[in-house]
Amino acid sequence: MSTPAYDASALRYPVRKTLSAVSVFFFIQGMCFGSWASRIPDLKERLHLSEGTLGTILFLLPMGQMTMMPFSGRIAARFGSRNVLRVALAGYSLMLLMIGQVQEPWQLAACLYLFGLVGNLCNISVNTQGVNAETLHGRAVFTTFHGLWSLGGFTGALIGWVMTRYHVDPALHFPFITLFIWVNDFAFQRYLVPRNTFQAPVPRFRFRPPQGQLLLLGAMAFCTMSVEGCMFDWTGVYFRQVVGADERFASAGYAAFMITMSGGRFMGDRMAVLLGRRRWVRISGILVATGIALTVLLPYLLPATLGCILVGFGVSSIVPLMYSTAGKDSSIPSSIAIASVASVGYLGFLLGPPVIGHIAEAVGLPFSFALMGIGGIVISLLVDRVRNLA
Repeated sequence: MSTPAYDASALRYPVRKTLSAVSVFFFIQGMCFGSWASRIPDLKERLHLSEGTLGTILFLLPMGQMTMMPFSGRIAARFGSRNVLRVALAGYSLMLLMIGQVQEPWQLAACLYLFGLVGNLCNISVNTQGVNAETLHGRAVFTTFHGLWSLGGFTGALIGWVMTRYHVDPALHFPFITLFIWVNDFAFQRYLVPRNTFQAPVPRFRFRPPQGQLLLLGAMAFCTMSVEGCMFDWTGVYFRQVVGADERFASAGYAAFMITMSGGRFMGDRMAVLLGRRRWVRISGILVATGIALTVLLPYLLPATLGCILVGFGVSSIVPLMYSTAGKDSSIPSSIAIASVASVGYLGFLLGPPVIGHIAEAVGLPFSFALMGIGGIVISLLVDRVRNLA
């Protein structure tokens, strides 16, 4: 892998405005998702859904993302990530508005599937913009972009909490979020990286699974996102059933994980420069394995919470660095390379939580949690096989 060549005109491009624009797009995309997630209980109550029915409907969102995954990279490469991002983000927020209007379960299912489709287009396009902006800037900024997505998600969730507290219906809440996103989309789209700034041939469409270095990067993303998904879905259950935390502290592990994962992304670029990407990814894998081991071997409130803190720091930088490394392969358009890695990584996010659930049912939650630590070990072992990760 090597850093892609860029046009001479790129050197005259307003890099600071580009960095600001890409930062805004990461933030508002996270805000859109956080707004939806914060109102799931209200929509469940409005539609009178059981837990099982809600779980089935929620699965339509990742199904939409996986449906678009084989196509999104080539669409962004063909039409330009800037053009795709500004249109897809407008559609993403429009689907948020539509979700707020649903009155029947089938309507929510249809909206979530479309939400996933356009969300994947946004994800691949904004990450392509992030790779290109980082190359123009000449400094590591990619994990910071992902930190801004997390900050946007937190902001959307906080606004949603306030709306819920004051009994504001999603049908009134979501239009304001959509309008905010549209205004920023229109205001900042002009400063995104132009379509032809970075040159790479766009292959004719033929779906092929990632191979070689992209497969290695995808495997590391798979391990990381498996841990992320399991921490999202199972930490609260683990703290109740295994740690024995009372209701006041049942969410302590989840909160510790989320805060340190988000905060770690703002530190990740500095650590990658200070230690080198390869060493920082290896250390991150070790942090994941150590944090899981601490949580399993000492299932008490304080050590288990400390373990979640280590896991949060560990997973914070790995996926952004995998995307950044893939996007700088000059032999393939950035969007296609990122989509290839993301497709493998996202499978981990989908498969990890249900697999952990089945293992927990068979042999117990502590053993299933311990298996997540293997992901950190695998990351530390694979990192030396990845080129261009200096």
